[in-house]
Amino acid sequence: MRLIKHTLYLIALLVMLGFYQCSSAQKLQEKAPVNFGEVYYQTWNAGVKEGGSGTNVFITVKEDKIVFDSIYFRGQGVKLERFEKDALVYVGRFKSIQNKDIVLSSEMDEEHKNQLPYLPSQLPFKLENDECVITYKQHEKTNYYKISNIIEKPTLNYPSPPPKKD
Repeated sequence: MRLIKHTLYLIALLVMLGFYQCSSAQKLQEKAPVNFGEVYYQTWNAGVKEGGSGTNVFITVKEDKIVFDSIYFRGQGVKLERFEKDALVYVGRFKSIQNKDIVLSSEMDEEHKNQLPYLPSQLPFKLENDECVITYKQHEKTNYYKISNIIEKPTLNYPSPPPKKD
């Protein structure tokens, strides 16, 4: 009888913990924290192989009453920065992951130089390709707001540097 009673207490405790975890999940705010202007993303490619590529997301705000912290976009999250040319524009800079060559060798020291593969973290939000979630603090609480219908601008292809003179 005691075993059944303890088992029921354990099941009740597990159910309550399950509901507690659900309530602590990130909830998206319904109302925009500020008035947004243009929100767009733009991919870029460097002119040299080692220069890489990436995507920048630009978020224009019409008032400066909240400081935004981070952005989640296409399976990645980064810190938002103020755009150098305009204080009312935030930019999230997402660098593309470069696939490195993997060394396969019978020598363990050679294979030890291989880097671990990049595994994207699981985002707490389901986002379409034209959506992002931004985070900000208000009253000591982190809030989340989803922006949809982000505009795609043409890709920036930076020229390669001039050839070196001998």
